Amino acid sequence: MGKVTVMNQAEIIQEIRRLAKERDALILAHNYQRDEIQALADITGDSLGLSMEAAATDKQVIVFCGVHFMAESAAILSPEKTVLLPRPDAGCPMADMVTPEGLREVKAQLPGVPVVTYVNSSAAVKAESDICCTSANAIKVVNSLLEPEVLLVPDRNLGRYIARHTDKTCHFWEGYCPTHDRFTVADVDAARAKHPDALFLAHPECPPEILAKADHIGSTSGMYDYVRQSPAKTFIVGTEAGILFRMRNENPDKEFVLPTSRLVCPNMKLTALEDVLKVLQTMEPRITVPEEVRIPAKRALDRMLAVPRD
Repeated sequence: MGKVTVMNQAEIIQEIRRLAKERDALILAHNYQRDEIQALADITGDSLGLSMEAAATDKQVIVFCGVHFMAESAAILSPEKTVLLPRPDAGCPMADMVTPEGLREVKAQLPGVPVVTYVNSSAAVKAESDICCTSANAIKVVNSLLEPEVLLVPDRNLGRYIARHTDKTCHFWEGYCPTHDRFTVADVDAARAKHPDALFLAHPECPPEILAKADHIGSTSGMYDYVRQSPAKTFIVGTEAGILFRMRNENPDKEFVLPTSRLVCPNMKLTALEDVLKVLQTMEPRITVPEEVRIPAKRALDRMLAVPRD
């Protein structure tokens, strides 16, 4: 038997960079990925932003360090590129809470009501939707529609947040992000007691009683902008722990507090450096979306992208 070579972390990173150059690959990492994955990536960001980066790049191979629906979104927007997902078992429990069959049943009960679907959903569900939204643009997307009613899928917490900022009648799909949903008011109160001068930031995937206590509600990209511009020095951050890596790097003079150790998504933490190396070595698994699903899913994404930002 041949000798098995065990590589240390620095050697793995060096080999990943060599292979990425050889394969003409762009490495993308979601804001909730492990610190070392974010440090390695060419670009970090939220799920839709990364998919748009994938579409814009000249590189023909995309290594998406995230969860399954994110790689699908990149494949929807860039079908001609090779989209690789280092951990195909990295799913999203909230995305799994809605199926295309279930959505079709509810649509039949609400004829003429447009379906606004959060990008945290499968390609097949996006294909059954009228328009997509992100946590950053959800309110704007809903208010851009002419119809007086909307069905908001799949996140009930984001849906109720949207409902507070629109005159439309909102119907909610009862899905949720388990990581944000297990965050409690007691967690917030305890963190505030320890850090009385801190501002509390919350993601709209948090339950309504959490959002009611927030000084600022925003997407991950919105939170980065907010803390960069704020004169405050301490922030309690109400979203997945991975966001702290970039926040601390961009704002070394400020303190960021995670209010509970439960704000960790196990799926987002599955991807390790060894997985990135293996996917570049094998060029598998590749994520693809069948054309009969991709085309209507892309239509829903394109319609969202056409909504004016300001």
